Amino acid sequence: MAENLTQPTDASVPDFLAAVEPARRRDDALRLAAIMAEVTGEVPELWGDKIVGYGRYHYTYASGREGDWMRVGFSPQKRHTSLYLMGCDADARAEMLSRLGPHRAGVGCVYVTRLDAVDEEVLREMIAASYTGTAAQAL
Repeated sequence: MAENLTQPTDASVPDFLAAVEPARRRDDALRLAAIMAEVTGEVPELWGDKIVGYGRYHYTYASGREGDWMRVGFSPQKRHTSLYLMGCDADARAEMLSRLGPHRAGVGCVYVTRLDAVDEEVLREMIAASYTGTAAQAL
């Protein structure tokens, strides 16, 4: 079975975060790193060359495909920050997203343009729900 292309690395998360551009995105990334570490109690790992992840879990799809992935994470991009929050129950996720503030949402990702524009308490709630939602498969 094919392995995920994005794997955890030994690269330095602080070095990665220090190099994020533009400065506003770097500030958001540093704040988000602190929030995720506080909520999860995990030490961050760099997955691939641009995703900061916290914790690991093992998933298996109905198709039989399986692999390991971060329990929560984020990736600072030029135009937005991608939040990887896969463990939320769909109804709870929809309710939290309705309170989050400006964002776009995909199946497993939430995209925010400015961290200071979203409700931090709701963001913390979403991180905790996603982290808890993957607890049964945690590695």
